[in-house]
Amino acid sequence: MSKFRPSAALPLLALLPLSIALAQSPATTAPSLAEAVSPQGALVDSAYPGTMTLTVDATDVARRVLHVSQQIPVQAGPITLLFPKWIPGKHRPDGPINKLAGLGVSANGQPLVWRRDPLDVYAFKLEVPAGVSALDVQFDMLTPTASDEGRVVMTHDMLNVQWGTVALYPAGYHAGNIPVTPSLVLPAGWQAGTALELQRREGDTLRYGTVSFEVLQDSPVYAGRHFKRVDLDPGAEIPVMLDIVADAPKYLETEDEQVDKHRELVDQAYKLFDSQHFDHYDFLLSLSDRMGGQGLEHHRSSENGVKPGYFSDWDDHVAARDLLPHEFVHSWNGKFRRPAGLATPNFHVPMQDSLLWVYEGQTQYWGMVLAARSGLWEKDDALGALALVASTYATDRPGLEWRNVQDTTYDPIISMRRPQPYRSYQLSEDYYNAGALIWLAVDARLRELSNGRRSLDDFASAFFGVDDGSWEVKPYVFADVVAALDAIEPDGDWSTFLRSRLDANAPPLDGLAASGWKLVYTDAPSDYHKGVLSSRKAADYTASLGMVVSKKDAEVGSVRWDGPAFNAGIAPGATLLAVNGYAFDTDLLDDAIRAGKKDGTPIELVVRHGEVVKTVQLDYREGLKYPHLQRIEGTRDRLGEILQPL
Repeated sequence: MSKFRPSAALPLLALLPLSIALAQSPATTAPSLAEAVSPQGALVDSAYPGTMTLTVDATDVARRVLHVSQQIPVQAGPITLLFPKWIPGKHRPDGPINKLAGLGVSANGQPLVWRRDPLDVYAFKLEVPAGVSALDVQFDMLTPTASDEGRVVMTHDMLNVQWGTVALYPAGYHAGNIPVTPSLVLPAGWQAGTALELQRREGDTLRYGTVSFEVLQDSPVYAGRHFKRVDLDPGAEIPVMLDIVADAPKYLETEDEQVDKHRELVDQAYKLFDSQHFDHYDFLLSLSDRMGGQGLEHHRSSENGVKPGYFSDWDDHVAARDLLPHEFVHSWNGKFRRPAGLATPNFHVPMQDSLLWVYEGQTQYWGMVLAARSGLWEKDDALGALALVASTYATDRPGLEWRNVQDTTYDPIISMRRPQPYRSYQLSEDYYNAGALIWLAVDARLRELSNGRRSLDDFASAFFGVDDGSWEVKPYVFADVVAALDAIEPDGDWSTFLRSRLDANAPPLDGLAASGWKLVYTDAPSDYHKGVLSSRKAADYTASLGMVVSKKDAEVGSVRWDGPAFNAGIAPGATLLAVNGYAFDTDLLDDAIRAGKKDGTPIELVVRHGEVVKTVQLDYREGLKYPHLQRIEGTRDRLGEILQPL
């Protein structure tokens, strides 16, 4: 998702409280077109009369403002112009309408009065006078100047243009039936990557071919002063490119071995899905501390934002190397095959998120698997990542006592990814990693029932690989998923198997043992875990004291509900000032935990939270605990088979 997706590694940050009932089973039939009605009324499934033009001037990087000019063909009478609200891949109504300013509409040189719909603030209503055939629309998109205002998309050296944030469109029509011809004006000398077809470049103005408004929204641009394009499938009829923008030229430097692993990713994905649902594909990748991180899928491209050292400090960024596999998988799972409730006709029809455990959960699973199969991860990296995911559900999700995985598919709408205080108790978008564990269990069961002859690879090929060469969206419902699994292995009772895990108030951990592995804890983190903690500058006591602490300022980032730290009165946002009478340091806390295990000595912490400073004691005696996966003797290593390259 959309989205910067939750990491496969550590859910370090907590989110806001939720108060909703447990989910009902999702619909097994697709909503009809008649049910998919916009708040602005029924939609006309016919071509819009005329072609919009759209020009975005992105040269004002100093003030981080995008200047927008549109011409919209119209006929006399009332018209409603919409700002995109439900953005595909984000699964929630969060189009940044609050950042639109200076809206002006005119016709034949005369200004027209517009009025916002008081019940739908994304809708602008106006009357088109007789004799007018086109509206001229201008506005500014005031992009964030700091991260607390939202994701930063413009810096001195790069920008990310998401077309759905810089255009209005006429209500009443399917987005796929509204043609638009876009242009983009860049700062002098900048280069750009996008899935759009460039017709010509006039100086620093890029003129793209006419596409539908739906395709335009699905074709963002990454542009920058420091730009590099890498061919990931040399000589192929269907090109796959890696378009990189960076904070400085040195971050663009790549080694042959690094490029080869990304090329192997493409090859392994093709072998998995046995199809291509695009005529070309662009990985858009920003290497930046200044532009916001990102992971957002599109049909023929993906937006990916990581730290600048992704290539230059390769060994330190292992935890970021399942991002591109995840987003690439979405071209098949999420874009081509899409839950019917998410295959909406325009960006105003509300989305239904109940199948995100397939859309995101299976993509999370394949993202980890393909990272290993391609060599972007070593096998031990994949085991370390999966150990962290498993440990999360073994120790850090007491919220599953009152919610279930199915219910978390509504979290994008409920919490809108706002920070929450107790994620372990509230849960938040657990359909990603819990979903991945469910699909591990499915994969292991397929392999067991077929004695290794069939696997989830067969489902991927059969379900997502149909209609090779087509990129027309093919929706699905729960019954379609079950039918596809039944066709591969009829004895799986797949509806019961899936629902018993999705609807249960228990963690879906049985896939580990079925794969020949078990979760264990030692007093030292895995190399993968160390890499995650190094990049986040954090100390992870989740499985022991039940908290995560910043090494930079000793702030408590998350606290496990009903864990030792929680029961001692420590809350997220607190600062640890001292441990056992000495100024706080995570090394000292490690020593104190070891001493508690050895001789039972309580741990004394001085804690500040806001204006309150207090001393608390933690009577904890189980030592440091970090998750690892260990083979179960005498069992078949199905997980090892899953991670093997095809």
